[in-house]
Amino acid sequence: MNEYIEREAKYGARNYAPVHVVVDHAKDCLVWDVDGREYIDMMSAYSAVSHGHLHPRIVAAAHRQLAKVAVTSRAYFGTTLGPFLEKLSQVTGFERALPMNTGAEAVETAIKLARRWGNRVKGVFDGKQEILVARGNFHGRTSTIVSFSSEDSYRDGFGPLATGFRHFDYGDMDSIRAATTANTCAVLLEPIQGEAGVLVPPAGFFKELREWCTANDILLVDDEVQAGLGRTGKWFAFEHEGIRPDVLILGKALGAGVLPVSAVCADAKVMDVFTPNSHGSTFGGNALAAAVALEGLKVLEEEKLVERSAELGEHLIERLRDVQVEARPLIRDVRGRGLWVGVDIDPRYATARELVEALAANGVLSKETHETVIRFAPPLTITREMIDRAVDIFRKVAMEKAATLRREGNTKEVPLAAVVD
Repeated sequence: MNEYIEREAKYGARNYAPVHVVVDHAKDCLVWDVDGREYIDMMSAYSAVSHGHLHPRIVAAAHRQLAKVAVTSRAYFGTTLGPFLEKLSQVTGFERALPMNTGAEAVETAIKLARRWGNRVKGVFDGKQEILVARGNFHGRTSTIVSFSSEDSYRDGFGPLATGFRHFDYGDMDSIRAATTANTCAVLLEPIQGEAGVLVPPAGFFKELREWCTANDILLVDDEVQAGLGRTGKWFAFEHEGIRPDVLILGKALGAGVLPVSAVCADAKVMDVFTPNSHGSTFGGNALAAAVALEGLKVLEEEKLVERSAELGEHLIERLRDVQVEARPLIRDVRGRGLWVGVDIDPRYATARELVEALAANGVLSKETHETVIRFAPPLTITREMIDRAVDIFRKVAMEKAATLRREGNTKEVPLAAVVD
């Protein structure tokens, strides 16, 4: 195992600090390392593996397309892109879709779309367009995107930073109003802030924001790269409040665990500000990616994975809340929606990374964020029995840590945090 770790460390950039598990192969919700040890995948590559590893229908679709053609670029028409875009429009309810590759590329595309709409439709002078962004946001790692991150470490040393963004407090309409100017053309935000710790906004926030954007002729741009396509128990997280954004950004699960596929969706009145040569991507919408993404959408629908996420998500949250009570005072909060849950660890007693490594040692793969939150986001294909196995292991790890704290007298009881439904 160490030889693989050492080789990556020697020849790779030092921009990741992976958990010391060397993955050899995987199937559905299980992963095996090079030594043959089995793990339950409770991370699913930040929702990119929502269909499970190497879903047989998706692999078969990839094989069929690989036997024909993979990449020709958008210089020509093909047989797979049209059907994929049609299906994506049916699923999302938007008239147009613009395919890209990674989530960050899709966010960059949405930024360009909002700025051009602000200039061409709203009449904001070009170069003066402003987009409102939430503090605690995570929309990717490009130079433009990190420019409006509120995390110092994401921006440090990467200047000069891009302008044209104004911050507001997530979930706070008064803060949004205060940040707005005559040049505001869009609000860009996540329906749940994943990297910030799986933070769910107050009930009614998105509905009020939708009404406010409509009244002020401002685009609502919804980044569902992680939250979309069933992760929260609905096809899209915006459905929880019965609203519809003006622009929807998708990625990760759109590639069905096989390829990077992303897309920006909007109606023609917004999307048609793009004209030939105004935007593009060599690989965006390539034949192989379109075939895989189309089959991925069909699998989500036909295997009822969205409904599965809603049902099993309730069970996962309930089980984790039980552990929260038993392992007091180690766990401060359990929050989330569907099969996307954050367990907030009290930093006085442990780091999230410490517990993530203990979980890996016991056969469960997860990931920490911001040193205090463990994210649990398994493939939507996971079973109730497998969830129970994973939570039982987490309970064992948490209880062992809590018992050690009590023996050492290193605890201070605090009330349980209010859990967000």
